[in-house]
Amino acid sequence: MAKTASQKSLDKWTKQKWTTPSGKKSSETGEVYAPKKTIQKLKSTAKGRNKLARANKKKRAATKAGKQHARHGLHKGKKR
Repeated sequence: MAKTASQKSLDKWTKQKWTTPSGKKSSETGEVYAPKKTIQKLKSTAKGRNKLARANKKKRAATKAGKQHARHGLHKGKKR
């Protein structure tokens, strides 16, 4: 039996190493979770570090407001 598109997407997602920029728990730091490759790519440039900082700021504000999810924009336009 062939896998559906959503099953294939889930397989791809689970193979990625997801983490926070600091490597600590998001509940402790309030940072966003993203694939490790994405974080390393963002950390390598000044523009990327700024984007990561803005995303973390939005995540912390949403968490403080009692929200589970934050629209921080790091995953915007990504095919996953």
